Amino acid sequence: MPTERSLTLCAPVEGWVEASADGSDAPALRRFSMTAYTGGAMVLAHWDHPVVVDLAGIDVPGSGLKGRPILKDHNRSLIVGHTDSVRVEGSQLLVEGVISGAGPVAREVVESSRNGFPWQASLGAVAIQMEYVPRGKKAAANGREFEGPVQIARRSVLNEVSFVALGADDNTSAAVAASAAQTVKEDVMTFEQWLEAKGFTDPASLSETQKTNLEALYQADKASLSPDAGEGTDAAPPAARIRAEAAAETRRIAEVRRICAGRHAEIEANAIGEGWDSTRTELEVLRAERPSLPGGGVRRDADHAQSGRALEAAMCLSAGLPEKQVGAWYDEKTMNAAVASDLRGAGLHTLIYETIRAAGDHVRPGRVDNEMIRAAFAADRRLIQAAVGGAGFSTISLSGILSNVANKTMLAAYTAVESVVALFSAETDVNDFKEVTRYRLTGNGVFEKVGPDGELKHAGLSEQAYTNKVETYGRMIALTRQMMINDDLGAFLQIPRLIGRMSALKREEAVFELLLANPDSFFSAGNKNSISGADTALSIDALTKGEQQFLDQTDSEGKPILLTPSVLLVPSSLKVTAQVLMTETRINETTEANKPKPAVNPHAGKWRPVASPYLNAQGLTGGSAKAWYLFANPADVAAIEIAYLRGKRTPTIESGETDFNTLGMQWRGYFDFGVAMQDPRAAVKSKGEA
Repeated sequence: MPTERSLTLCAPVEGWVEASADGSDAPALRRFSMTAYTGGAMVLAHWDHPVVVDLAGIDVPGSGLKGRPILKDHNRSLIVGHTDSVRVEGSQLLVEGVISGAGPVAREVVESSRNGFPWQASLGAVAIQMEYVPRGKKAAANGREFEGPVQIARRSVLNEVSFVALGADDNTSAAVAASAAQTVKEDVMTFEQWLEAKGFTDPASLSETQKTNLEALYQADKASLSPDAGEGTDAAPPAARIRAEAAAETRRIAEVRRICAGRHAEIEANAIGEGWDSTRTELEVLRAERPSLPGGGVRRDADHAQSGRALEAAMCLSAGLPEKQVGAWYDEKTMNAAVASDLRGAGLHTLIYETIRAAGDHVRPGRVDNEMIRAAFAADRRLIQAAVGGAGFSTISLSGILSNVANKTMLAAYTAVESVVALFSAETDVNDFKEVTRYRLTGNGVFEKVGPDGELKHAGLSEQAYTNKVETYGRMIALTRQMMINDDLGAFLQIPRLIGRMSALKREEAVFELLLANPDSFFSAGNKNSISGADTALSIDALTKGEQQFLDQTDSEGKPILLTPSVLLVPSSLKVTAQVLMTETRINETTEANKPKPAVNPHAGKWRPVASPYLNAQGLTGGSAKAWYLFANPADVAAIEIAYLRGKRTPTIESGETDFNTLGMQWRGYFDFGVAMQDPRAAVKSKGEA
């Protein structure tokens, strides 16, 4: 019979998102996201060996892997919110949700996070099956291979997620409370395995006295896992241990029967037969019962579990997003439901009706007025509160679906902009809005011949420093009473589209403003990355000069660093010329009379031609319709860096209710990024003079 152990996986809250307070009595919902686990081995208290949680075997109860409670310090009375997404991506366990708690605990979490407190996530789970991997052996989990000794949790069940002040590690880590009532067969090591785990790789070399003493220690370790063995006590006699185990099992079965109360025979049988503890039994009973809400019962049929996602997909299609793009976000069953006759053309009115129905209230489709709008908002709050309290679960959410549709619309507009800055700029992440200093270490000199004495000389390193700072760009969005009454989904989504497009343009503009401003004489003769004067207009000869500038770049000792161009950046006025120079192998260029010039183009196919209208003289200081640039591959050495806040490389939209005197909802969209110049040796500028 498998043993269940309590697992508490602790990790930092990687992404914290909060909505602005509205000052009213109605709660303003905030969202959060966590990278809860990265799939590696963790050194934990009370365990002799590192522990790995196999994400392929973790079970998240609830339809669609959603709706787990968010608590503080694993206390069921300290409610913070609930999840709306728990998913495994590669070797990571990702958790997202809303701060829907209405008490001081939720406010404490939000306020302290706003003040910069580094909350960590702690996932309360139950280990169903453990596998011990001895020293010298290997086992695979989470897409990688682990060498023993190590314990692997092959099966586990997620119960809840908690905010905690301090976890087992500042990175991804866990703390495991060994509270097993019995030992699974896979967990019990033989004496030989125990010796191997303790470092005795050659048991045959041990003397009889050593073996006797070590076996006594082995038996003591085994006895410490017995339910009646306290810390520091001797191993209990076999008869006493058997009685204690029988008593513990009797108590467990009695607790299971008390929770099921004769109403859930199948759950009771599974719980007794599979060794469930009281926590898992309670969760299964809650999922089975799902009591009615104050205004009626939450629909529990299988089709309704799909309806929220289908409605969301249908609204994306109604918003004009291409079906192929929407189909990449949702599965085939969801898309089939979204294009069916009852959801085709779904808009704001459809969402209002379905939210009210999901909360158990009756609604007749027809005229939408102030009373129906208020009823939809009230129903949405009840659905969220019911999910948090375990009294019901619905995939329908007025605020949640509108937020998702707005985010997807914004993302589609953001990616539709043909950006070029990422082709010649490095992209990185920072943890906050403070100015950060980067250092690029450059080796002075190259390998030297080793002398007869065999002594290797130390290589010197020189530090090159540069700074960057993330700023916030954003705008508010409102879903007004008029939009809801008019069923005007298109008007509501105009601003998310604008935010997506303007976010992409703002990033583009920020990079080119910095490039053209030439801060601290970045492009200059002193940095050996600028060419000017006659014959620097874009041509074969000018490209040859620019390439030579790259090839001649050196370190602080004057030795070559072997940088080569990767991108040819030109204003839109030179786009065709750049494309011809990069594709045609034979080009006839005019020259002085009676002066021969070969027609062979030695630069064809060398670099990627990229054109941007920002380089033209169109209002940006330093713009030119003639100047052009060569850039190195930013993955090698970068001339420009774009920094993002905590890995979020696209804009974000958050939701919340409007002020009390406004009947509607509001969102805010924002984008956190910063740009800075880096290594001047990674770019060359030509003035493009004839």
